This record gives sequence, C-alpha cells and structure tokens, in this order.
Amino acid sequence: MAFARRPLPARLLLRRLSGQLRQRRGACAGAMAADRCFALELPDCSLTYFTLCVDPPGNADPPGGTCRDPGLAALLGPPGRSYSVCVPVAPEAGCGARVRSAKLHQRLLRQLRRGPLQQCQLTRLLSYRPGGQPGSAQHGFLLRDPEDRPDTGRALDELLEACKEAPRPHLGEFETDPHGRLWQRLWALQDGRRLQVGCARVMPVQEPALHPVLPDLPSSVVFPDREAAREVLEACISFIPEARAVLDLIDQCPKQVQKGKFPVIVIEGLDATGKTTMTWSVSDSLNAVLLKSPPSCIGQWRKIFDDEPSIIRRAFYSLGNYIVASEIAKESTHSPVIVDRYWHSTAAYAIATEISGGLQHLPPAHHDIFQWPKDLLKPDFVLLLTVSPVERMKRIEGRGMEKSEEEAELEANNVFRQKVEVSYQRMENPRCHVVDASPSRENVLQTVLNLIRNNCN
Repeated sequence: MAFARRPLPARLLLRRLSGQLRQRRGACAGAMAADRCFALELPDCSLTYFTLCVDPPGNADPPGGTCRDPGLAALLGPPGRSYSVCVPVAPEAGCGARVRSAKLHQRLLRQLRRGPLQQCQLTRLLSYRPGGQPGSAQHGFLLRDPEDRPDTGRALDELLEACKEAPRPHLGEFETDPHGRLWQRLWALQDGRRLQVGCARVMPVQEPALHPVLPDLPSSVVFPDREAAREVLEACISFIPEARAVLDLIDQCPKQVQKGKFPVIVIEGLDATGKTTMTWSVSDSLNAVLLKSPPSCIGQWRKIFDDEPSIIRRAFYSLGNYIVASEIAKESTHSPVIVDRYWHSTAAYAIATEISGGLQHLPPAHHDIFQWPKDLLKPDFVLLLTVSPVERMKRIEGRGMEKSEEEAELEANNVFRQKVEVSYQRMENPRCHVVDASPSRENVLQTVLNLIRNNCN
C-alpha cells in the first residue's frame, strides 16, 4: 500500500536531494558486491537505492573511488534521526511464513501510526537481494523523526519488545560520523535493553532494471493460477474461519471449465466511472446474464478480507474470479454474459499497490505479470471505462458514496490512480478497450454496444 505522508518542512530540499541521489546511484556499483540492497520511496514518488557494507580497513573508502554520498547523509542523517524497521522472511519460506510476515507488517504499520510515533514521517522501505531473486523481498518502513525526540526511540523499543514472533523485526538506526559518512547500527532487544548486533556503512547502489518486488508478485498478490491463491487461504484458516468457507465453495467448482457459444464481455473501471450503470444497461440491451466479481456467495465476507494484508486480500479476490468463471461457463451456454469486473481489476490494483514509487517503476508493457492466468476462463472482450479525475470526484461527491480504503487512496494519491489506470491498459490477452465514459449515458451505451458488435460474434 501507499502511505499517507505528513507535510515535510524540507520538501523542496528533499526533491533536490532525490535528484542528486539518482545521479549517484551507480557511483559505487563497481566497488562492492551488494548482498542485500534497499529501495526507499521518497516524497516525490521516486526511489533511491542503497546497500550496507562493512567499512574497509582504516575507515577508508573502498577501492575505485569515494562512496561518500552527502545526499543520503542529508536524507537519513542529522538534523533529526532516521530508523528502519524491516520484517524478515527467509527466501525459501513457505506460504504460511509469508502470511505471518504480512500480518506482522500490517500490525507494525498500525502501531507506527499511533502514540509518539505518529509524529514521525513514515515511508516504505523494501529490502531485497539483487539479481531479481524471487522470495528475497522483505517489507519494512523508514521512520524519520525531524526533532530526534527521545520518546521516539523508547516507543520503538517498546513496540519491538512486544513482538514475540520469531524472527523479530530488525531495528536499524542511522547516523553520520565526523567525516560525513553514513552508518546504520543494527539493534536487537533483549530483556528491554538494546544490544548492537551490527554496524555497516550506507552506500548508494545502481537502480535495478526492474522494480525489486516484481519477482515476488506471483507468490504474493498477482497469482498465476488457482492453486497459488488457494494455498494462501489455507494458511489463514486458523485465524480467519471464513477462509474455510471460501475454500469449500472453490472445491465445488470444476478446475477446468469451458465457455459456452455465447460471448462473454467484461466491463472494468474505477468507481464512479459509470461501470455499474453500464453493466446493467448493456446486459438489458443484449438480453444477457449479468454477473459480478466477487460473486454474491462470498461478497458477504468482503469487509473481513479487505481488512487483511494484501497477500490475503488478493487471494480472496483471485479465488472469487474462479467462482465467477464457473458461473460464466454455465450461463454462456444459453445467453451472452456481462461481467462487472474480473481478473483485470484484481491484478491492476495489486500491481499499483505493491510497486512503490511512480509510474516509471511499473513493470514494462508485455511483461508476464500482465498476462491472463492460464487456468482461468477467458472473456471474449474487455472494456475499460474512464473519466477525468475531476469528473470522477464530482460523481463520488454527488452520490455520497462510502469510500473503501482503496477508493480513499485513489482520491488522495494521484500517482496511485495513474498506476492503476496504466496497469489496466498494459493488460494483455485479452487487453482492455478504453472507452471515454464522460458523455451522456446514452452516448456511452451506444459506443459500448457498437464495440461489442464489431468485436464479438
């Protein structure tokens, strides 16, 4: 998810520093072989990358040139103090461990937004191993206290001491030495006291070709098949009883279903683009059956799963698509089928949420993450309704719609909205046909019906 940020008194300075950081990312690439790197999201939605390394003998800079970076030091060092909190998970960890890690990450986020810690600036911090290794990403946070208050350190100690799960979150603290070099001290908590377990230099590294979380998406939020999503909910049965009910419904659906002879049309779009009205109008015009994802049989549990971490929430919606697929197979044997949202929305929101940074960090067009799952019944045609952000907000305010967490994020975060829309437009096989839904309902309906007749038998 993207985090709401408190106003930064030095926003212009940070933007200037982020530009300097991007220029320096490759400065030390040849001087070290980074074991683990970090991607930090900056206020302007850019990402800066750094690594930790043991300082060379004599506290000298490594061979090949200086790696002292005043940009990183100004960003993470004084004035003020910065802390990192990462939730460890082993690369080879199974689905159960990934679910537990996600639950801990969510709980930490909620606690970091309360008490004295809510006075700090909170941003996303991703730890990963370079080289695009699946399973290496560890999610965490960077906490910046501009005033370096003693209460901040004490509150972090209490928060992490209360975490009894093993392994515990990692707590790092950044500081600069008299020579202007940036360090991170790694702490462990034992009996309420801090024990230093590591100390390393903070140095910039080159930006990877693709966002470092991308290799983990198929196992966490954009599931390539039904079994991958099912495995996640199986790991949740002990603390979400409704997960068992969802799995029971899934087990009643055939694993291989075939579409009937009538066309299947999916209509996608952000809330307040006219999607619900249009699905009703199109289904009435074509005398078609109208289906919705998630289906009504699991819709009663949406609020429960919406309150869970992304890996659980996305598994729920992914499995909902497979239940809808079973309904599509049945209904398309005797009439056309209109579907209000399907796999495209599940994937688009997941990608936009998990990929930190701006539009430039999304996976490139034609990447595998945008491909339709091989075991999910495929529609004949997909329409994506769009309106301008201003028009969409007018419609939301005029209807007094209750906003979901994602809808509130779409309203507050223009970059997130753009990432969702671009992700929709990069979907392939089948792709989304974009329709401007700003004109009158009658004109939009006529446009949609013409597209369907020209593209479907």
